[in-house]
Amino acid sequence: MYRELQQRLIDQVKEVLKSAWDVDLETIAVEQPPELKLGEFALPVAFELARRLRKAPRIIAGELAEKLSAALPASEGFAAFEVAGAGYINVRLARGAASLKLASGRNPDTTGTAGATEHVLVEHTSINPNKAAHVGHLRNAILGDTLVRILRADGQRVDVQNYIDNTGVQVADVVVGFVHLECKSLVELRGLIAAAEALGPEAREQRFDYLCWDLYARVSQWYAADDAAGDKAEQERRKALRYATLHEIETGGNETAEVADLISTTVLRHHLETMQRLGIVYDFLPRESEILHLKFWELAFELLQSSGVLYYETEGKNKDCWVMTRPDARVTEGETDEDAKVIVRSNGTVTYVGKDIAYHLWKFGLLGRDFGYRRFYRYPAHDCWISCESGEAEHPHFGGATAIYNVIDSRQSDPQANVIQALRGMGHAEAADHYTHFSYEMVALTPRCALELGYQVSEEDQSRPYIEVSGRKGFGVKADDLLDKLTAATRREVDARQPERAEAERQKIAEQIAIGALRYFMLKFTRGSVIAFDFKDALSFEGETGPYVQYAAVRARNIFRKAGTTPEAALAALTANPDSALPDSGLDSQLEQADEIWAIWLRAAKRSLTLAQAIQTAEPAYVARHGFQLAQEFNNFYHRHHILTEEDPQRKAVLLATAAIALGELVAVLGWMGIEAPEAM
Repeated sequence: MYRELQQRLIDQVKEVLKSAWDVDLETIAVEQPPELKLGEFALPVAFELARRLRKAPRIIAGELAEKLSAALPASEGFAAFEVAGAGYINVRLARGAASLKLASGRNPDTTGTAGATEHVLVEHTSINPNKAAHVGHLRNAILGDTLVRILRADGQRVDVQNYIDNTGVQVADVVVGFVHLECKSLVELRGLIAAAEALGPEAREQRFDYLCWDLYARVSQWYAADDAAGDKAEQERRKALRYATLHEIETGGNETAEVADLISTTVLRHHLETMQRLGIVYDFLPRESEILHLKFWELAFELLQSSGVLYYETEGKNKDCWVMTRPDARVTEGETDEDAKVIVRSNGTVTYVGKDIAYHLWKFGLLGRDFGYRRFYRYPAHDCWISCESGEAEHPHFGGATAIYNVIDSRQSDPQANVIQALRGMGHAEAADHYTHFSYEMVALTPRCALELGYQVSEEDQSRPYIEVSGRKGFGVKADDLLDKLTAATRREVDARQPERAEAERQKIAEQIAIGALRYFMLKFTRGSVIAFDFKDALSFEGETGPYVQYAAVRARNIFRKAGTTPEAALAALTANPDSALPDSGLDSQLEQADEIWAIWLRAAKRSLTLAQAIQTAEPAYVARHGFQLAQEFNNFYHRHHILTEEDPQRKAVLLATAAIALGELVAVLGWMGIEAPEAM
């Protein structure tokens, strides 16, 4: 509703400028006054017009305010246009009319600008299937899942993909560990996995992805051991073993590839189970093995050559490589472009960027080839599909997107830019324009958090703001361990505060708070910020945290439970009398007299504006901030007004309706973040 009124104001300003002064302005700036008592909008347009009209800004503002006041009456939601300062126009909304519109659900701009015609593909999580997920992976998954939720709230059709690099060097390292360090055959490995699965979820440390976590760190140390000893021959042998294993996996059709497939598929299932605990689900799991075996690259290579994006280098350091043309390269005749991106190495192997170009041509429906599909994982509401060479006859199709978001950390900025460059070079400018690298910075641990997890932290590290995690070194917190620890901490609080509730109910509340704390902590920071995770900070009921926002929703629910009514009934009672929106009516006068009440209605009215900001900037932190500010405003309202003991029926109706609006908005915004509002805390 706020966004609708803002646009109505902009349109009317343009109309007045044209009719009164024959001025066309493409953009009309609309600001927010520093204090709510000054109004809801501020127009600085008079300053821009001063030179053109040769008048003082304040005189222009007065004339414009008079014309706007006549054109936008209170019946359209505008109460006053006041000149302020040297030439601002402060715009006041008709609070009663605006609130009645919200209360009745007549809020036409509850979604953003894009409609369901958009087919958006969001790729996120994309963990190497070689060990248990860790805290760093959770930032990717939570950011990606929240992006999906806000895009769907905007009315867009979104498919969620989780790219599985099941033929990469990380998987090869775990294969080396099981086959060459542990001396396990394929049959023995199957037995090991079956035994681990039979122990059940309680035996977390024996779960297969946990075993792989430890083994991966051991293999990394094994590779490095002879570097320190200076044994060149052994270094070369181990290096050769690693890449021979990788080659066998990529080629397929051999026992090493079967071992890799067994490992990666088992670990992948555990990853999906871990993410499901956080409410994160997927539609499709494309695997690199199919990109290789279905010859996606070979087809893309032909397209890249025919469009002139690739050329064969005959001189310099990139001799005998296929490299990508750089449109901005400045190379004189007879010289080579030493900075050109290598796509195919001189030994014929394809780089990561080359395979990624082929994959993204498929994503946009530009490759002319598709995966096979088979069902892989069952969620309560839908099936998750996985790629294969030849799958089920009846299946959904996940390519051919009109827009793509890739949630990948900032260290992958160059490869992502290379793919966009290739798309442009091939003539697919529209696809390149709708390709978004949704980047983010790493997640580390505070020294306090690392100590709580049982790690040894040196005095030097204890003085640092954060400590980086490393899967190869085995330093970091596994995602499931983190969730377990957060849940255990909240369960203790819930048991103390809600002892009368049933065991299952207390456990559910504890999980809701723990997941809310984690998800909000990952979302409140802008994507370009390094996060230092800390248990105490995330779980606090004070400050900008998930539990703080959840608690505001719980407080609002308690009001209706104690009042013996519902939010829907409270809003219906307010809207039953249309005259309540008129100037000087009970509703309008109360909102005029109490900015802290109006602030809640206004915040709820900004839902679509928040959604648009989050999507346009690809920054979910806007959503987190909106939820926190609403919680602050509601708590301020809660402490200043005694709703349940209010004796004036008209005033009590307004207060209950305000609580209903706050609760509805809190639940909606928490939902965008994948956070549930518990019944109690």
